[in-house]
Amino acid sequence: MGRKLRLTAAIMIAIAAGVYINNTSLLAPHQGGKPTLLAHRGMAQRFDEHDLKNDTCTAARMLPPVHDYLENTLRSMRASFEAGADVVELDVHPTTDGAFAVFHDWTLDCRTDGHGVTREQSMATLKTLDIGYGYTADGGKTFPFRGKGVGMIPTLQEVFATFPDKKLLINVKSRDAGEGEKLASILNALPMERRRTVMVYGGDEPIEVIRHLTSDVRTISRAAIRSCLIRYIGYGWTGLVPAACRNAMVLVPINAAPWLWGWPDRFLARMNGVSSAVFVLGPYSGGEFSTGIDTPDTFARLPQGYSGGIWTNEIEAIAKIAGKSKD
Repeated sequence: MGRKLRLTAAIMIAIAAGVYINNTSLLAPHQGGKPTLLAHRGMAQRFDEHDLKNDTCTAARMLPPVHDYLENTLRSMRASFEAGADVVELDVHPTTDGAFAVFHDWTLDCRTDGHGVTREQSMATLKTLDIGYGYTADGGKTFPFRGKGVGMIPTLQEVFATFPDKKLLINVKSRDAGEGEKLASILNALPMERRRTVMVYGGDEPIEVIRHLTSDVRTISRAAIRSCLIRYIGYGWTGLVPAACRNAMVLVPINAAPWLWGWPDRFLARMNGVSSAVFVLGPYSGGEFSTGIDTPDTFARLPQGYSGGIWTNEIEAIAKIAGKSKD
C-alpha cells in the first residue's frame, strides 16, 4: 500500500512539474522591446465614465478639456501617431451612398448638429455636420468646440489614403452581417501587406463574416474574446491555443491576465505563434465597458519589461511612461 502511494505521489509530482515547466514564464524567451501602444479613438476628449450605458451622451459629460482634438478625425489620428501610438482605433458606419463614415455614435444627436441614425445618412450629408457641436463640460453653459468640427467626419478610404502605412483597428458598431460583407469587400481591395496592418473588432455577426471572407485580417468579437480567454484558462496549460485565439486580436483585462497560463512571456509567445496580437485593457468588472491602461498606477500593474500590446485612452501620458513619446 505504501509503495502504491509513493508511486502515485511521484506521478503527481511529475505531472505538476511538467505543467510548471510547460507554462512558467520564467523559462520562456522574452521578446524584449517596448510595448505596442493602441490609442482608443485616437486623441479624444475624456468624459465621466461613471454608470455609462450604450445610449449615454458622452459629449454632454465631457471633462474639462486639456486639448482641442476630437475623436475619429484625421487630425486626431495624426496627433496620436505623433504622440507615440503604434495603432489607432476608429469606429465606422456604412452610409446610404456606399461609403464607410468614421464616427463613433449610432445616432448624430449627441455629438453633432445633425439628427437621426448615422447609417441612414449619405456621406455627403455627414460631411456638412459639425462634430464638435455637442461637447460641453459644464452642463450646457458653454460649448467650446462648436463650429470647430464642421466637415471633419472622414471616410474609411480617406483614413487609408492619409495613413497608408500605419496600423489601424476598425470597430464595427452594428451586429449586421451585411455590414461585415461590405467592409470585407473594401479590405480585400487593399494589398495583402496592407491588410495585415489592419485589425477589426465589433459585433459577433459582422466579425464572423469578415473572419471568413478576409482571413489575413486579425479580428475579435465579444463572443470570441470570451471563448478565447475562458478556453485558454481551461486547457491552455497543455500548450494548445483555442481556435478563437488564432489570427486574432486578443484583448486581456489586466485583472484577468494572471489567470492566463504562461503570463506574460510564454502566453505572448503562444499568441504570436498563431499570428495573434495581445492588448491589455484596464480592469474589467462586468457590464458593457472596459477601461484602458490610462494611469501610472494601472500601467504599474503590468509585468516588468512587458512588451505586448497596451490599449489606452491616454496616449500622450502612457507613451511617456512606456518610453515611446516622441517629444
